[in-house]
Parts: sequence; structure tokens; C-alpha cells
Amino acid sequence: MEKFLIIRLSSLGDIIHTLPAFAALRKNFPKAEIAWVVEAKEKDILDLVTGLNEIVIVGTDGWRKKLKNRNQTAIDFQGLIKSGFIAFLSRARKRIGFDRKNLKEPLASIFYTDRLGEFPESEHVIRKNLALLRLLGIKEKDLDFPLNVPEGLQRAVGEKIATLGDRGTRRLAIFNLGAAWMTKRWPLESWVAVLKNLKNENIYPLLLWGTDQEKELALAIGAQTGVPPAPFLSIQEVLALIKNAALVVSGDTFALQAACALNVPVVGIFGPTNPARNGPFRVRDRVAYHELSCSLCYRRTCESRECLTIITPEEVTSLVKQSLEEHA
Repeated sequence: MEKFLIIRLSSLGDIIHTLPAFAALRKNFPKAEIAWVVEAKEKDILDLVTGLNEIVIVGTDGWRKKLKNRNQTAIDFQGLIKSGFIAFLSRARKRIGFDRKNLKEPLASIFYTDRLGEFPESEHVIRKNLALLRLLGIKEKDLDFPLNVPEGLQRAVGEKIATLGDRGTRRLAIFNLGAAWMTKRWPLESWVAVLKNLKNENIYPLLLWGTDQEKELALAIGAQTGVPPAPFLSIQEVLALIKNAALVVSGDTFALQAACALNVPVVGIFGPTNPARNGPFRVRDRVAYHELSCSLCYRRTCESRECLTIITPEEVTSLVKQSLEEHA
């Protein structure tokens, strides 16, 4: 029996971007045993993934022992020294990884036995992950996301949201305010303007947040617009909420990638990162993005954040209205 060890430790969005590669692996090796190595804080997503045989959580008791199997293939989708070393620790006879030029930390390549040829970073990262499977003879074009969000969880989240006010027949529109990088966060005043522009639309807008800082932002925006912030939600609850939305408006972060995986229409707001590489991939989705001389810098700090401030509330409002009209 074939055995595979997937190594994608974090982050939430990157794990989602790896799911089509896992789905392709399962499709081509339906009877294989497939394990996934992940950081503890990202495990909740994998608990909803169908077809996995085992989840190995880094740092837990006996996790290294669970890795070890000479007769398996380790696939490192992370491209860090840490993830490459985990592949080495697995003792897998075959250890697959990206070309040095495609690695965040090129030294990771010393741990691989097989390396993919250089892949153009201008292409979507999902395609990059799928390309890594060519080393196993797999050439897959379909993008499948094997996420099973239980109906009971969806109902429970719906009950939480119902306490915020009567939604009636209005469609749920989620506005995700935060992002791990400050350079991905659209300004407060821009969110306020968009929400005021949409006040006459037949939607139930909801502000999504994930950290204490984002909660403060949500409360400030809610005070100016009357739009309610969501209650605190777990990762799985966020997925359940998004699954029942008519639209998600978000920067380049987990909520946007989750919406894409769950086939929910999105309007993406992109600054320092490349929407062609990290953004939505369906034709019907929309992106607010303007190329500047400093574009695609992928910087986590920036004094001006011009790539975001140049995106106007009127532009995003128009994209939202277009999406709502198209999916009425």
C-alpha cells in the first residue's frame, strides 16, 4: 500500500491552497494512507478535510515517532528549513520538494531526494502545489477542496448570528476586516464608506474579525455604520459562516481563501501581494488592485501603504454591487 506524508505546517490560507493537491493525490491513489503534518493552531481545518488518514501535530507527544516510515513518500509544500527537516526526520525514502528558486528558504532543498523544476511564481500558488505532484506522475487540472462543514455546525453558527438582529430574507454579506500583515489591511474610513454606500442594498452585512485588535476595529466601524460585528468564532465556525454567505469582501487572508474554497463569491482587496498568485481563481470573482512601481513587494510593513489607499470605497462598492447583482 502506498503511503504519503504531506508537510504543510501553516498558515490557514496556505493550507487551503494545498487542499487541491491533497485531493489530486487521493484521487490518483484512492487506497493510499495519507498523513498530514501541521501546527496545532491550524489543525481545526484539517479536521474538516475528508480522505485524510492521520493528522500529525508538531510538538505533541510522540509526533516524531508518528512521522517515521521508510516506505513512504514525504511531500514538502512549505519550503522552509523546518519543513524540509521534518521530511528528513520522517526517514522517507523519497522526499519531494520545490526547486531552490521557488523556496522561501533555499537551504531546505538539501533535505529532498527529488525536486521539481523551477516553477513561475507568477502563476497561482494552487497550481504550483499541484505541479509538485508531477514528480509522482500526477497531472491534475481540477481544483477540488474536500472540506466537509457539518450542517449542525452551520446551524449553530446561524443561531449565534441570529442574536445580532433579524436577518429576514436578506442575503448574508461578510466584510472581513483584518489580516496578519498590516500592509494587507484596508483603512477603517474606507470600510465605513463602503458600508454606508451599501445601506440600501438588500443584504445583511456582518463584520468579521479574529484578533482583539480587529475586534476594536470592528466595533469602531460598527459604531459609525450600524453594521454588527460578528461574535468571536472558531476557525471551523468561520468556515460554517462563510459557507452560508452570498458574498465575502476581504483582503488577502484566510477568509478570502476559505470563501474561494467553499465556492462563495468574493471581492478581494489586494495591496502588496499578487492577486494572480494568491487571489481568487474563478472568473466570476472580482479584485480591487492597482499596479504601482513598488507592486508585488510582499512587504509586511510600509509607511505609505499606497497600494491600498489608492483603492477607493467607490471602486469596491461598485464591485460588490456587480457581484450581488450577478448572483441575485
